[in-house]
Amino acid sequence: MTPSETARDAVTSPTASTAGSESEQPTTTVRSMTHRLMAQHGLTTIFGNPGSNELPFLQDLPDDVNYVLGLHEGVVVGMADGYSQALGRPVLVNLHAGSGTGNAMGALSNAVYSQTPLVVTAGQQVRSTIGLESFLSNVDATQLTRPLTKWSSEPTCAADVPRAFNEAVLESVTGTKGPVYLSVPYDDWDQPSASNDRFLLDRSLTEARSLPAPVVEQLVRRLDEAPRVALILGSAVDTVGASEDARILAERLNADVWIAPSPYRLPFPNRHGQFTGVLPAAVADICSALEDYDLALVLGAPVFRYHQHVPGDYLPPNVELIQITEETGAATRAPFGEAVVADVAEATAALARSVAARTNDRIDAWRDPEPAPEVTDGVFHPEKVFEVLRETAPQDVTYVVESTSTNDSFWKQMDLRLPSSYFWPASGGLGFGMPASVGVQMALPDRQVLAVIGDGSANYGITALWSAAQYGVPVVFVILKNGTYGALRWFADVLGVPDAPGLDVPEIDFTALAKGYGVAGSTVSNEEELASVLTEAMAGDRPYLIEVETSLTAPQ
Repeated sequence: MTPSETARDAVTSPTASTAGSESEQPTTTVRSMTHRLMAQHGLTTIFGNPGSNELPFLQDLPDDVNYVLGLHEGVVVGMADGYSQALGRPVLVNLHAGSGTGNAMGALSNAVYSQTPLVVTAGQQVRSTIGLESFLSNVDATQLTRPLTKWSSEPTCAADVPRAFNEAVLESVTGTKGPVYLSVPYDDWDQPSASNDRFLLDRSLTEARSLPAPVVEQLVRRLDEAPRVALILGSAVDTVGASEDARILAERLNADVWIAPSPYRLPFPNRHGQFTGVLPAAVADICSALEDYDLALVLGAPVFRYHQHVPGDYLPPNVELIQITEETGAATRAPFGEAVVADVAEATAALARSVAARTNDRIDAWRDPEPAPEVTDGVFHPEKVFEVLRETAPQDVTYVVESTSTNDSFWKQMDLRLPSSYFWPASGGLGFGMPASVGVQMALPDRQVLAVIGDGSANYGITALWSAAQYGVPVVFVILKNGTYGALRWFADVLGVPDAPGLDVPEIDFTALAKGYGVAGSTVSNEEELASVLTEAMAGDRPYLIEVETSLTAPQ
């Protein structure tokens, strides 16, 4: 028995007759067996916000389990999302029944598109009362998170809970990775587990989707024969640790490197001489951007995630497109090109070592940023903020960004060369940035995390400040304060609705809010002050918030 299996957890259950006689075999509760499975899968951190239905699961947690409390379920999932992405492995989330799950749904949508393997559990009412829709019943629980979760279940009996939990963990990382959902009636946890549950502790699952040698040879031949290659990298290239091989592949091909639209990670150094930019998220615009190429190779991205509706042809004439992805849905729903479902890291490495090296004078042609506009009357152009961050932060800094209207300014100033340097809300739903930065910093304690958050976005996840303070997570939050939803203002002009209401959020004092949650903060009014405060904040071991007033800019 593990230390968590107390005397109360141990019960005696008769087993099948052996050699004509009955024997008794001690077994454990459903709760203890599930705790053991958590340890087996390395799920030693739980992000949660508990309610009454969840307390029986949380009873007698092993000493090595770390419980991280968030004050709102959206923040709970956001912290777990950042933590899981940065660690590269599944993370356990515990929510309160149907209401808590509902609060988390917006944050869950980001985990879907970043393919983050979150194992989301929720407490259910006592099994015999669910049909009566008793208070806190999660009615039709398996459908509540659909279609966001790739798998959802509520075991049909208590004895099936450990097996279902094990399945949930494996489902989160098998095939297309993503969040899963398991609802468990709270009276199940004290029931005896089945004797056969011990076999779950020895389960293993290996998934291999290697490119066969003939496929590699064919891809290499086509790449070598194409005069002009566009290499389009998706966020998954960084997620699976293939950024270095992608750089080698790009340099050997002397290819222009684009990032697929709406990136949530940075798969290629953005100052490299071959970096061309982020593809625009519109059909006609992508077609125009690719018209000078013969072959476009898309690694680790859908084809494509469009946003602004600009209809046109998917591809220019005579441009071939090949997509290599681990996401089966991205392969099957693509309306054009050739798709290959395979391990992206392995495929990238195989191509990088096999294509012929071309003459390339851009490998060492790193581009320097242009000087940013100066501060005027205490108001920063966002480029100046990012210039100061770039010049002050360490080279291995990690940015968690949720400031849509300043995207163009961010990329004009940043020089990011290392993996896991950039995180962004994958679905575009606000509320990711502040909690995710806490999770990323917890997962990457040896790197400084800077959370760059717009004032419109910050309020969606503001209670993450409390979790950062309580757990001593030294994130530095930089709030860009322009008093409005900048991206919405831009889109209102694009759509011809300049009189749309509800676009302004004036007169919010973020340093006062931070103080209330236990986080020190400052408002800065010039670049010297910003650099000084930032340097001091990064030298500390506590979270810190810096409020910066910025001018209104538009995303590009």
